Amino acid sequence: MARMETRRTETRRTSARERLGDAPAQDEGEDLAQLLSYVARGDHQAFEKVYTELAGPIYGMVRQVLRDPAQSEEVAQEVLLEIWRTASRYDPAKGSPAAWALTMAHRRAIDRVRSETAGARREQDTAFLGVSESSGHDVVADAVAANLDQQRVRRCLDSLSSLQRESVTLAYYGGYSYPQVAALLGVALGTVKTRIRDGLIRMRDCMEVS
Repeated sequence: MARMETRRTETRRTSARERLGDAPAQDEGEDLAQLLSYVARGDHQAFEKVYTELAGPIYGMVRQVLRDPAQSEEVAQEVLLEIWRTASRYDPAKGSPAAWALTMAHRRAIDRVRSETAGARREQDTAFLGVSESSGHDVVADAVAANLDQQRVRRCLDSLSSLQRESVTLAYYGGYSYPQVAALLGVALGTVKTRIRDGLIRMRDCMEVS
């Protein structure tokens, strides 16, 4: 009986090592963090596992912003390539691996939107300015005001704790439900709800002050 238990224990340990190379078995967030440390050292097998875990969520995040499937796929691949190149920059103290990757994905998607619309926006601004001269409508002032609002949101988001920020980012920028956020971060649903509630209250207060 004791021998059977020993064999079962060894089998479980072997399975864990096969999933993560020589790393000990840990929860999902810690597994990804360990894998990223291997990726930072150029481990291709570790990157394949990171790719498998994060490709879907990253594509989903990008698709929420871009809508277009082809562009979303392209940007998602760019994000995964950036993870390969910058894995050494991941800091566990600042949030989970999933939150780090999805924040990167959201930033890339926003950059793509800005890049794709820059030319069209310039043409529109030129046309609007022609109209504004006769109508008295200050298009430049409106554009400045909108930009200031974006800056205020970013500043207030940065004022949150890292735990609050990653939860709010996933829920309100990534479009994930609270249970999905809890699963991505590997924490209880109640914990996620508390972080988001406290984060939103803090952001509201920050926006009122600024």
